[in-house]
Amino acid sequence: MNYARFITATSAARKPSPIRTMADVLNRSPKSLISLAPGFPNPDTFPFKSATITLENGNTIQIGGEIMKTALQYASTYGVPELVSWLKQFQIKLHNPPTIHYAPHQGQLDLCITSGSQDGLCKAFEMLINPGDNILLNEPVYSGTLQALQPLGCNIINVPSDEFGIIPDALKEILSNWEPEDSKDLTKNTPKFLYTVPNGNNPTGNSLTGDRKKEIYKLASKYDFLIIEDDPYYFLQFNKPWAPTFLSMDVDGRVIRADSFSKILSSGLRVGFITGPKPLIEKIVLHTQVSSMHASSFAQIMILQLLHQWGEEGFLAQVDRVIDFYRHQRDAILAAAEKWLSGLAEWHVPVAGMFLWIKIKGISNSQHLIEEEALKKEVLLVPGSAFYMDSSAHSPYFRACFSSASAEQMDVAFQRLAEIIKLSL
Repeated sequence: MNYARFITATSAARKPSPIRTMADVLNRSPKSLISLAPGFPNPDTFPFKSATITLENGNTIQIGGEIMKTALQYASTYGVPELVSWLKQFQIKLHNPPTIHYAPHQGQLDLCITSGSQDGLCKAFEMLINPGDNILLNEPVYSGTLQALQPLGCNIINVPSDEFGIIPDALKEILSNWEPEDSKDLTKNTPKFLYTVPNGNNPTGNSLTGDRKKEIYKLASKYDFLIIEDDPYYFLQFNKPWAPTFLSMDVDGRVIRADSFSKILSSGLRVGFITGPKPLIEKIVLHTQVSSMHASSFAQIMILQLLHQWGEEGFLAQVDRVIDFYRHQRDAILAAAEKWLSGLAEWHVPVAGMFLWIKIKGISNSQHLIEEEALKKEVLLVPGSAFYMDSSAHSPYFRACFSSASAEQMDVAFQRLAEIIKLSL
């Protein structure tokens, strides 16, 4: 892989911070090292001395002494080393990426911790996108992604999708505008990357099948573009076995994968992790060195101590508990939709995530009905237009999130919505 051709001039110009490099040396050194280098404040001056975190089962996590000092101090930009190591081994166990033993310049697997996966994704976008670059994604798409991409001036090409995600034949047709060898000629402006949320896509709840992923990966190899696998709902898949990930089939070292603890442990801790080829992860780390410096040390230590207590088995047991909860929530919203919206709307059953994507029959644009009429009845939903590049375009869809409302609340909401739809027809 020629990674240099993907990286912007700004990203290529980033150099390691000497001070941050010293901090990494300090973190790896024995206690006998006398450090007069990094400008770390003395933790003895901090007012916080200990913390006790009580878990749902009554067990506690104690953070005090030297661990507390670590939690309150600057950390390595890659992340707290023990947590980075734990996550790397976990990724290998989950996905068995082919790049584990590659040489660094060939795309060896690397991982860094970010302030939520959105932080890592924004830095990946800024690493890769020059104004005018072609990129691929499938609408409808999370509005936060569009808001991150559009100011960068890229040309976003929509790849048609259905209830099983991106349609490989549609992608093939788009790519037929280029020859595979065009990727070696920068003037041809071949697509730089494909961005997709493969599981429980926000807003549709759709998931890519394993067979489609294989077809898409072959096209990525043929036309030499990267794949950004944004997978925040990976741990919210309702049916097993789970489809293989793009990372698991990445023989070329062309996948950048974003994972999140937000849906499983806490959204407010803002801890995510980016996995991918070392030459690209290094550029994300260099960006972090001069922006946020690193994800919250305290949040990382909280998670590390929890994982030490739970182990992989305990973490996966938590995943199963969360899946059971969201499966129950999904079934409740489907029951409410079936009861009140049958004949008025249509939808597919989401197989992951926390969203139901509903198309209202008989209207071309849901925006007024959802943003104004539903709100008058004290029902808050998101109109479909929010998830398209052209937010002024008409869409008969809306998104309902089933994560927090009770079954009774969802039932009442759809009863009120049904009345509004009937009046509008």
